Amino acid sequence: MGMPGGMEWLIIALVVLLLFGGKKIPELAKGLGSGIKNFKKAIKDDEDEVAENKKADEIEKKSETTTVDKNETKQV
Repeated sequence: MGMPGGMEWLIIALVVLLLFGGKKIPELAKGLGSGIKNFKKAIKDDEDEVAENKKADEIEKKSETTTVDKNETKQV
């Protein structure tokens, strides 16, 4: 089963038009666009948070390593 052809898309569009009406379709499209925008923003915010946490962990590990090196130098 492949992608719908031109005639199938036309029938689908007519059914959607009959179900929702001409005035409701722009509202549905606007809501869908807003939902996609919010979803992408949430993904970007999550990726930024993960990157910040990773950077903070690397800085913490580096400072721990530096502290250990200084303590070993003092003991010698």
